[in-house]
Amino acid sequence: MGSAQLPPAPAGDIAQQDPQLRAVVQQAISQAQCFADRFDSAVWYQLMEPKLRRFVSDDAERLQILQTVYCEAHRPGLSALPPGLVMAMLEVESRFDPWAVSSAGAVGLMQVMPFWPEQLGMRRYELTHVVANIHMGCAILRFYMDYEHHDIRRALARYNGSVGHRDYPDHVVRRWTTYWNGADDLGREPSFPTPLTAHLRP
Repeated sequence: MGSAQLPPAPAGDIAQQDPQLRAVVQQAISQAQCFADRFDSAVWYQLMEPKLRRFVSDDAERLQILQTVYCEAHRPGLSALPPGLVMAMLEVESRFDPWAVSSAGAVGLMQVMPFWPEQLGMRRYELTHVVANIHMGCAILRFYMDYEHHDIRRALARYNGSVGHRDYPDHVVRRWTTYWNGADDLGREPSFPTPLTAHLRP
């Protein structure tokens, strides 16, 4: 994805209209299988499930979010995403509310624009489904992470449609480093920026 040619960054939520994203999101939807390592996923649940209780009271929904985020972050053959970063985005974007709708019409946990289901042969109501919304949101984030050579703040700004502004990226990184950290590399050498390096990067 690093060789993709993007048009100039648009403003606001229309950032998700970059045409190159369609194939990326379609692939995420078609590969909705979890490949998580059992030990790593167990550590992930133990560390993150108590934190998520603050936002999500339903046990089944809480576990579904955690499973989907972990698996989307570790898709084989694709660049890894820091799963704690994804959790921070979910909090900042929607506070884990699958029914959240922005003033621009973005929907669900990761605030995905409603034209995506129509382009992918899906139904618009699927944006309120935990798994489908996180599939699409993570595919979009990964696209921008690859394009920005893993510069997390720039990728977040593109996701949010706020290139050139620091408020959104700084807010997400702050929540990642202060609340959703602790289970990103699980003792391995991370293949993505850690919360510390992302925090220090200007």
